Amino acid sequence: MADARDDSLRHVAFFYRDQADRRAQALSLVRAGLARGEPTFVALPGDEASLVAEQLDGQPGELECADITATGRNPARLIPEVRAFIDKHADQRVLIVGEACWPQRSPAELREATRHEALMNLAFAESKATITCAYDTTRLPPSAITDATWTHPEYLASGQPVTAPGHLPRWDVPSDCDRPLPPVPAGAEGLAYDTDLAPIRRLAERHARGAALGPDRAADLVLAASEVAANTLDHTKSGGTFQIWRDGDEILCEVHDRGWITDPLAGRVRRGPDGRGHGLYLVNQVCDLVELRTGPAGTTIRMHMRLPRVP
Repeated sequence: MADARDDSLRHVAFFYRDQADRRAQALSLVRAGLARGEPTFVALPGDEASLVAEQLDGQPGELECADITATGRNPARLIPEVRAFIDKHADQRVLIVGEACWPQRSPAELREATRHEALMNLAFAESKATITCAYDTTRLPPSAITDATWTHPEYLASGQPVTAPGHLPRWDVPSDCDRPLPPVPAGAEGLAYDTDLAPIRRLAERHARGAALGPDRAADLVLAASEVAANTLDHTKSGGTFQIWRDGDEILCEVHDRGWITDPLAGRVRRGPDGRGHGLYLVNQVCDLVELRTGPAGTTIRMHMRLPRVP
């Protein structure tokens, strides 16, 4: 599909009807990529990537596989994974076959996965990569399929690339991804802060213990809350508000302040410990989902952490 002489990004959607159709299309893409000598990274739900690899009959070439439901549970973790693979093969064109928008995602996760797909066009604009993304036309909501034609410059039809008619210019995010977050429930506990983060840490730790998160995950929740609130003190002249609550199988916390995050890749690009955005990057690594809404009126960051399953 890709021209090996082409040094620019190709970001392509492909649509499937069922598991067998996805496997067949992914297998065809991978075989062609390996035949062109392209290092290939396959990230599909469950053991699908491994099953694709098993059908290659020993075809030579470099192939890495991952379960995207683990690697990309938080969609904001995916750009660093892709960047690491591209940088590992800086002198070669690479192929990535993935499925960030799998059908079992919640509506909030699908919105953030769609945001991820749009930002791929920005993050890898100068990369020698073909990134192909699978979409289930029978189980995903119609809006997710429509968004795929907005976030991908091309899609495959009968195995051939077609220019997507609705593709957004550059890397713009579909407007649905930035709609206001659902209101914080009335039962949430919260506080205001302007200097001291210790009350936020104590409140987050108490809720984590009450939700039986376990020591490591409780520490992650406290870290996430503290890092986001610290950004308020570092980058704004006023304080913020912190709220925390439990909803079904998740514990959620939210920080709101008057700052404005203008970098669309904030938290999705690995930077050094002293670099701006490093704290939000850490938050994305420990939380299962992070929703960010920002603009001239201020910034809201909502962090999700799944609770352990009770046998």
